[in-house]
Amino acid sequence: MQPALILALAPLAAFAFPAPSSGVRRVHERRDAIPSSWVPVTDPFPTTPIPLRIALTQSNLDSVHDELMHVSDPSSEHFGKHWTAKEVAEFFAPSKESVDIVLTWLESEGISRSRVEQSQSLGWLEISGVTVAEAESLLDTKYTVYLHDVTGTPHLGCGDYSVPEEVAKHVDFVTPTVHFDTRVKKEQPQRKRSAATEVGKPGSGSLPKQGATLSSESILQELEYCNEEILPICLQALYNIPVNQSRATAKNSYGIVEYTPQSYFATDLDMFFGQFAPQLVGHRPTMDSIDGGNIQTMYESFDYNGESDLDLEYAMTLVYPLNPTLYQTGDMVEGGSFNNFLDALDAMYYTFDGGDDPTEDGVYPDPYGGGYEGPETCGGYAATYVVSTSYGYNEADLTPFYEERQCAEYAKLGLQGVSILYSSGDYGVAGNDGECTYALNGTRFNPSFPGTCPYVTSVGATQIVPNATVYQPEEACETVIYSDGGFSNVFAMPSYQAKAVSTYYEYFVPPYTAAQYNNSRSVRGFPDVAASGANYVIAIDGEFALVYGTSASSPVFGSIVTLINDARLAAGKGPIGFLNPSMYANPSMFNDITMGSNQGCGTEGFYAVPGWDPVTGLGTPNYLKMVSYYLALP
Repeated sequence: MQPALILALAPLAAFAFPAPSSGVRRVHERRDAIPSSWVPVTDPFPTTPIPLRIALTQSNLDSVHDELMHVSDPSSEHFGKHWTAKEVAEFFAPSKESVDIVLTWLESEGISRSRVEQSQSLGWLEISGVTVAEAESLLDTKYTVYLHDVTGTPHLGCGDYSVPEEVAKHVDFVTPTVHFDTRVKKEQPQRKRSAATEVGKPGSGSLPKQGATLSSESILQELEYCNEEILPICLQALYNIPVNQSRATAKNSYGIVEYTPQSYFATDLDMFFGQFAPQLVGHRPTMDSIDGGNIQTMYESFDYNGESDLDLEYAMTLVYPLNPTLYQTGDMVEGGSFNNFLDALDAMYYTFDGGDDPTEDGVYPDPYGGGYEGPETCGGYAATYVVSTSYGYNEADLTPFYEERQCAEYAKLGLQGVSILYSSGDYGVAGNDGECTYALNGTRFNPSFPGTCPYVTSVGATQIVPNATVYQPEEACETVIYSDGGFSNVFAMPSYQAKAVSTYYEYFVPPYTAAQYNNSRSVRGFPDVAASGANYVIAIDGEFALVYGTSASSPVFGSIVTLINDARLAAGKGPIGFLNPSMYANPSMFNDITMGSNQGCGTEGFYAVPGWDPVTGLGTPNYLKMVSYYLALP
């Protein structure tokens, strides 16, 4: 039986139209390969309805970099003068010209104005009653029904599509097309999607890795053993982190993002706090529930609790008495992903409803049954001053248009004074689960996203050198995991990074060619910084265990930024906001890492070298140097 599509549109509206389209077309988006696990199975019926939606090009996106630099560059007179959410929304809203030109084209193709509704966010045009045949004619394309070979989830997509030349610059992208982001609902009973199909699924490559279990009596709680077991006191010694000195908790904020079914166990938090931070026993993070997010207790194992336990046990301990906010995203049926989280912060963004395939983002109310039946979370939650996320995708699994649109949203958050941190990944120059990409001329490195977005701070991993102490230089992490790092295949090199990357290439040319990675010397390098990522002791499901991953590095670095914000707020100043320009302007406040590499894809990867490198970035934080620097800024 052929699948049909779900259609849900708002009331109709009327528009005024200029002259018709010329009809001269060009390819607007193309997908060169089908995402893994998707199999083409059949052609859809020509009469199958499609929820066709056109994302309009936002105004002023070409100036987002410059505007963000104005408030983030320490040499700018506008440093720290962050925008309000209203100012950001008005600055980037699509122009009336874009709306009118796209609507004129639609009318010239036989789609009347009565069938078109502009979304509340203004960024989308939603068209009712569109069939497969009509969409194929409109976009000069051919649709195919795909099935996910694990979940059986169907999807309608195409390899490329075209729009008129004069329309192209006013359209960001169209769905459903190449993005694998629209569900096809079967006419027969729909199989429920498992929570294991989401970004937080058990076994996901971006989750931390478990090591040996420990008894509470065997834990080595002295600094001389930090090379074997990382505890809060080790991090405080390594990075000069103050203990319980927060002074502006009423003004400050720190957010940790988790994706259901990943969730903490309250007994694990208390077990950890009882051993290492007694003042926190009984404390819980403040939870913002996004799209039915809840602290599930149905499943108890490292694969379900390891990430959240790790993030919260260390973040809550390091920033005490500040209580972090937990952005718990997605329910147990649909789950959620980065777009669901961003929707909750920005009502202007929520209609994006994107992702590279249906297993990445949740759709609400749950169309499959058994999940969250409430409306999709659209705005309503404030962004904390620092947001740390320990999950990631492979850049190659997503389309550039999708990544660029999401990256622009991180820039907008930066304009509002928010520091966005992502862990860089755990597989060296390979992607999640050690996946590399393949081209005609061989195996290529597989950078991660959102770490390659120039408007986030990507955090790699280090480790204490075996048999060394916390007072000696660290090295790139080479125990269980390898710090992801490299160069983007999508994003150009940001201005703040140009000097550091140019110096790297001048003195430390990697022994690889364009066959392995983008060696154009003109693209974004990552990570930006690093922090310890090996041998963390956590309480997990009633016992202690060692954990490894950049999943630990990001919340630790975020905790340090939160404490620096605390000092600035206590001094009557604002939060730092987007970190990268100020960090690259003063690299001496980091502990330079010059040992280790990030092997992967059959190579030794890149090497940690003096200065910035695509393994550990600028190095690890020194709180005392950082807070001194940032307190001196406006």
